[in-house]
Amino acid sequence: MGDVEGDRIAVPEGKTVKNRVHFDWAPTERTRDQEVERILTLGGTVHEDHRTPEGPGWVTMKDPEGNEFCVERSAAERAS
Repeated sequence: MGDVEGDRIAVPEGKTVKNRVHFDWAPTERTRDQEVERILTLGGTVHEDHRTPEGPGWVTMKDPEGNEFCVERSAAERAS
């Protein structure tokens, strides 16, 4: 059995298939772009950038283990 890292269990195999669960993250205390920058400082990477010049869109990111998730605009950004 692998080492426990927080709520995850480390396994020796790398990711070989698409995630069975995909999270769409909408920040509550920051804008989408601020959240993307914060995640980059924590070791995440941008996989696909779907932001548009007009403001809408999302960023598909990967955590250090290659798991994909999307960062969307916050509720405040969507309301304005």
